[in-house]
Amino acid sequence: MLVIGLMSGTSVDGVDAVLVNISERTERKNIALISFKTYPYPRGVRQAIIEASSSGSSSVEKICLLNARLGEIFASGASRIVSEANISMKDVKIIGSHGQTIHHLPDRHCTLQIGEPSIIAERTGVTTIADFRPRDVAAGGHGAPLTPYLHYHLFREEKMTRAVQNIGGISNVTVLPAGGDLKKVLAFDTGPGNMVIDGLMEKGTGGSFDKGGRLAEDGEVDRRLLTRLLSHPYLRKRPPKTTGREEFGSTLVEEIWKEGRRRHFPLKDLVATATAFTARTISDAYRRFILPRWRLSEIIVGGGGVKNRTLMRFLRELLTGIRISTFEDYGLNSDAIEAMAFALLAYEAYRGRTNNVPSATGARRAVVMGKILPGKQTLRGV
Repeated sequence: MLVIGLMSGTSVDGVDAVLVNISERTERKNIALISFKTYPYPRGVRQAIIEASSSGSSSVEKICLLNARLGEIFASGASRIVSEANISMKDVKIIGSHGQTIHHLPDRHCTLQIGEPSIIAERTGVTTIADFRPRDVAAGGHGAPLTPYLHYHLFREEKMTRAVQNIGGISNVTVLPAGGDLKKVLAFDTGPGNMVIDGLMEKGTGGSFDKGGRLAEDGEVDRRLLTRLLSHPYLRKRPPKTTGREEFGSTLVEEIWKEGRRRHFPLKDLVATATAFTARTISDAYRRFILPRWRLSEIIVGGGGVKNRTLMRFLRELLTGIRISTFEDYGLNSDAIEAMAFALLAYEAYRGRTNNVPSATGARRAVVMGKILPGKQTLRGV
């Protein structure tokens, strides 16, 4: 079955679009990637999303207008990915869209993603499944992380325990215990991924990221600032837990920036310290919550952070004795994984199957996540 997956993450850099072919002959799904592309947001949209995500700069009108505009942008991404793959939209069965999270408050039982799926279904004519997180939240979960369902189908093994570490704007880990039992999977957000690094780069250079970790490599880590950052209460909170821009976004970046100016830090030292902060939050999460329970054979790293050589070096230095590989080592595209996850979640919802991982999200039970917006096709023949 041909499925499109669409998502925009906490890095807010554009729409990730994948076209995959999903088939199943055994319990394990086969998810074959046909095409992947990131379509950068038009000028001004990224800033509009960031403003809409902050209580100090948002409004009902801004969110309403942005919801419709993102729906059009996501629909365009879906149309472009099939066109560039020389495939007709008529051959695509479903679209799974995560949308754009603008607020996530799991401890208060609410989450909000925008990017109107009705517009996607209307523009493409394809049945669209979206808004996955709220059903898990309604069942007592955090509505995140959701990628563990894909990690389980891609990487579980009978005789080895693996961890899958995704480093996007926020960083999250999935532990796949040996034996392949979905009910035993543990997953949670470890803390910031690229979000703090990107925020500092944007303030300091106007750019959105530290390419290859080059600036951090030239800088020096300030231990005093790092120690203060590591005192953040989220980092000691026990799983299940999720986080986002509310805790590691612009407010924290501004605090770091002000301290850097007060103490006359060059930008490279701030970025080096933020990179070390991300690496330490990951390694500390392993030492607190994972390594006391499991002996890991391997950590498989994906997401945009895998391209940051300084961050990866820090991780290898902190997690010695454990093999650290990447999605690319397994013939997968790190950047495409999250969009692939929403294609798979949509596929399962279309089939009427549960698709959350309660042991990861904290939900009381397994549920079918996703709201279905029929396209020109009907839902007959599921």
